Amino acid sequence: MPEGLDGLRVDAALARLFGISRTAAADLAAAGDVQIDNRPAGKSDRVHAGAWLEVTLPAVEAWQPPAETEPEAGILIVYDDPDVIVIEKPAGIATHPSPGYEGPTVTGGLAAKGIRLSTSGAAERQGIVHRLDVGTSGLLVLARSEWAYSNLKDQFRERTVDKRYLALVQGHPDPSAGTIDAPIDRHPGHAYRFAVVAGGRDSVTHYETVEATRAASLLSIKLETGRTHQIRVHMSALRHPCVGDLTYGADPKLAARLGLTRQWLHAAGLTFSHPATGERVEFASEPPADLAAALDTLRLES
Repeated sequence: MPEGLDGLRVDAALARLFGISRTAAADLAAAGDVQIDNRPAGKSDRVHAGAWLEVTLPAVEAWQPPAETEPEAGILIVYDDPDVIVIEKPAGIATHPSPGYEGPTVTGGLAAKGIRLSTSGAAERQGIVHRLDVGTSGLLVLARSEWAYSNLKDQFRERTVDKRYLALVQGHPDPSAGTIDAPIDRHPGHAYRFAVVAGGRDSVTHYETVEATRAASLLSIKLETGRTHQIRVHMSALRHPCVGDLTYGADPKLAARLGLTRQWLHAAGLTFSHPATGERVEFASEPPADLAAALDTLRLES
């Protein structure tokens, strides 16, 4: 058992180890599929560093790509060559398939256009080197060659990829520019949410206010790390959630007034070294119509 899990409940430790929900982890323990040092373990038992953990996971059927029924899916190709493809992902589309999700995906949409991605990575995530939430729009780079996949994964791991976002957050952060360095992990009470949690994965977000309206502030954000929901979690922790982000505490009345059905968050800039040439390449994207309209409304009210 890794030292970083020492003292955690069994369900919390399994959730972190395997990326499953705590409910699913508790079900494994209840079924007798978890043992610590050859003894059955309950969900609330504590794990200890150095202990021998045995988990019997249920058999998983081989993943099959879903039939793509929306070949266009609103995906805009910004750049394409034999090694990489850069796209603008619209909101409402997942980066790749996942259990329980049946909507359109980037990988499915590109496949329907006849665009082949690298075969590296898990079956449902082939060619994927980073992701955006379903409700977040903006720039994504995907690998088309096996070499590019390894190279880009290394760049993300080494944090040499420059990812910049625009986020409209409620209120006015004080200070107006700064760095949020707070660990993130799954929310202890909500499997589908994340939170700032002691002992979580290191997460660093740099932000700067570029415009302020009476009710909200437009921030330019640079990510040093790339945790799931990182910007949304960090801004919520500052009590300045992204406008429209009801999952993380945004005001539903403000979202409704602005006509927003998702968080105001857009991946606006992406810079990386091209795997084939080593040259730094840079891409930019403007916020789509729904986000621009919401911001314009707030400007008129200020």
